Amino acid sequence: MQTHEIISDSLENSFQKLENQLLSGFAADNFDSFALQIFQLQAKHNPIYKKYLDLLGVEAKNICKIENIPFLPIQFFKNYEIKTGKWKTEKQYSSSGTTGQTTSSHAVKDENFCHKIAKIGFENRYGSLQNYAILGLLPSYLERNNSSLVSMVDYFISESKQSNSGFFLDDFDKLFAILAQNKQNNIPTLLIGVSFALVDFSEKYKISDANNLIIMETGGMKGRRKELTKSELHTLLISKFSTQQIDSEYGMTELFSQAYSKGAGVFVASPTMKILIREVQDPLTLQGIGKTGAINVIDLANLHTCSFIATEDVGKIDAEGNFELLGRLDASDIRGCNLMVE
Repeated sequence: MQTHEIISDSLENSFQKLENQLLSGFAADNFDSFALQIFQLQAKHNPIYKKYLDLLGVEAKNICKIENIPFLPIQFFKNYEIKTGKWKTEKQYSSSGTTGQTTSSHAVKDENFCHKIAKIGFENRYGSLQNYAILGLLPSYLERNNSSLVSMVDYFISESKQSNSGFFLDDFDKLFAILAQNKQNNIPTLLIGVSFALVDFSEKYKISDANNLIIMETGGMKGRRKELTKSELHTLLISKFSTQQIDSEYGMTELFSQAYSKGAGVFVASPTMKILIREVQDPLTLQGIGKTGAINVIDLANLHTCSFIATEDVGKIDAEGNFELLGRLDASDIRGCNLMVE
């Protein structure tokens, strides 16, 4: 057997071991040590990340705390194929974008693994998927065949034991009828939708009692409506749906884990996810608890790509590691993240 084949087999064995540990919940109690283990693997076998570390003058062997790990700028997913090792791509997730805009792409080694991770994250916050009717109102995403959000919700629907779970492109009449039926039958229901579609629906139909209904927005007006802050959006939807809260999902093409907020603007990360806050002007320096900065994400589920992502979101964390979203960086805010971007 040739040397590169031995290396490949060894890496695949490492993937299998780490996947099994992630799915068993092992990593949640050993997050930092698990993250450092993945870092060493990716620093060695991920050519783009390795080059980025080399350009920063960082030696992986000297990294012994997660706070010292350099985070890969999220823009790299627009310019490069990010992979740890060489493997066959099972599916390619892509982000949405306006005409002419470069979109992000995330290679998927094993979509079933991604689905199981997403299930763990959701059920950690909301309980068993089997208990819910899952109603997806994601028109702009359904019009594409490579959306990670649609893939996740489709899996959630398959896990539901409720026969009326499904997607709704623009059939608001049917959606309203199912919501009314589920209310009458006291069936717990998750209505997960892109922001503009939820607003559109709320303007045509009035729900007088949202008891036993979780309304979850995934963000984004996608140019269909005037952009609103999250607070403005939630205030509008709360009044339209006669509910006490609007939940939120925090996820993106470049991440396989999610975080969820139950309406107070505070997100709780999945067990495979941790948030750190970096200084805007010095992206290699972290901010303390309660201080505003740009969001870094450790996503252990990005095992096969890169688990250490410097996003362009702005936020802050509390003492428990939960976080608030406060906005987005603009182009003038981004510093030190263009070492390799063409």
